[in-house]
Amino acid sequence: MTTTIPTAARAERLVSSDGTPIAVWRSGEGPPLVLVHGAAADHTRWRPVLPALEERFTVLAMDRRGRGGSGDADRYALAREVEDVLAVVAHAGDDVSLLGHSHGAMCALEGARLTDRLRALVLYEPPLGFVRWPEDVVGRLEGLLAAGRREELLAVFMGEVAGLPADQIALMRALPAWQGRIGAAHTIPREERVNRAYAFDAERFRAVGVPTLLLSGGDSPHGFRVAADAVAAAVSDGRVVVMPGQRHAAMDTATELFTREVLGFLGRS
Repeated sequence: MTTTIPTAARAERLVSSDGTPIAVWRSGEGPPLVLVHGAAADHTRWRPVLPALEERFTVLAMDRRGRGGSGDADRYALAREVEDVLAVVAHAGDDVSLLGHSHGAMCALEGARLTDRLRALVLYEPPLGFVRWPEDVVGRLEGLLAAGRREELLAVFMGEVAGLPADQIALMRALPAWQGRIGAAHTIPREERVNRAYAFDAERFRAVGVPTLLLSGGDSPHGFRVAADAVAAAVSDGRVVVMPGQRHAAMDTATELFTREVLGFLGRS
């Protein structure tokens, strides 16, 4: 899959624990901030918020396995994705801030249990098994993928899983990251199967001691807010911020609000 490199970014590549190559895009200057994108995306999904983040941080935006400049493995497991995040965090240095979105936020949270390099953690709507979708949606996504109908797969995923209205999906179609989303569409069904099998256990996250921000859209499906509240109660220093009028893509639909919340939190942490 072809990706467009932001002007100020340079590509770096490292190898995860299972030998899968992981691409990281470095830009900006300051303490390290690792970005972990959600489903149906690659590092370019952060492009709307990068200018604000790069003013304060050395940003390391990873391509999760199976998309962008990263490789993949024959079998998929959440544990391998967590290892990828940990490899990027280790590559970034010490006192790392970690920001994850959606499925990427779930990977980031799992990784936060297993590293002492973090200074702050920001999670935007990890599903964590709390979001309820139509029972047949994964099967329909797999059917669309088998038929080569990737763009339709994306539309179903964004509307029925992420809960985005038609106007927000149309906005995302117009963004440069859309082609990357089409290229990564094959990764969506496998991640959705993992999301449905995931059972949140608060005790596993009691040792996460870094300041943790849970971002939630005020108009998002209720399960995302339930997940945010559960994580905030489980970790030692968690707080929830609800972004009024937003859903699952505030980086696109309320860029200034999103960056203000993230930078404000990281500035206080």
